[in-house]
Amino acid sequence: MTETTLLKPPPVGLAMRTLLRADATVLLRNRQALLLSIVLPVAMLFITGAGSGRRQVLDPGYLIGLAITYGLMASGLFGYPMAVARDRESGVFQRMRVTPVPMWTVSVSRIVVQLVLSLVMSLVVLGLGGVRHHLTFGFSNWLLVLAISLLGALVFLAIGQAIVGLTTTSGQVNAFSRVLFALLLVVGLVGSSGLLGTTFKTIAGWTPVGGLSNLFSAATGSVAWGSDQVIGLVASVGYAVVFGFIGVRWFRWTVR
Repeated sequence: MTETTLLKPPPVGLAMRTLLRADATVLLRNRQALLLSIVLPVAMLFITGAGSGRRQVLDPGYLIGLAITYGLMASGLFGYPMAVARDRESGVFQRMRVTPVPMWTVSVSRIVVQLVLSLVMSLVVLGLGGVRHHLTFGFSNWLLVLAISLLGALVFLAIGQAIVGLTTTSGQVNAFSRVLFALLLVVGLVGSSGLLGTTFKTIAGWTPVGGLSNLFSAATGSVAWGSDQVIGLVASVGYAVVFGFIGVRWFRWTVR
């Protein structure tokens, strides 16, 4: 008679700590992800601050918020979904499914690591932005920027999850992410600047980039809180919920 021995699931806390340590190590060794998430937003902060004759773009709060939004978008649309798609293709998830580790801890661990990276990037950009533009931020400004950064990270991670949930290969994820990244950046950047008129500016305020930029501008004290920030908050929460649902509902752990 053959007896089947079932592996006892490890404590959730132990599983989470192990996964967090592994995911953090992988992320820190991924130079491309660090470049997109931290180095490029800092570079964008200094590049867009140079020159003259662009009143809207030269606004310090707008510049800092735009650079943070850029970093959040790069991490959510490229770093996270590409890593998930490649692990799915290479069979990492399929092998993990035969372990006693709950699969939800795998997703939560990766999202937590990405959120921590986003908050670190926001602190770096906000600090350097203050030095670059000779601004001093109060404690409330730092807290508000961190809170909005957390919301923005959830928005773009939800969109990235939806992309990897609706596609089957890393090539498709890369293509969708590139197109969406360019589209969101152009619409949010150009539209929010007001260069294309009031109507387009209003539409841009409902996009992830435009909405978050308006929130960051108020959080840094550049503009007063108003209807644009309410629209940005409502739109951001809506994007996080809708795309998060799509990404979870249609995600598959294997390519088959």
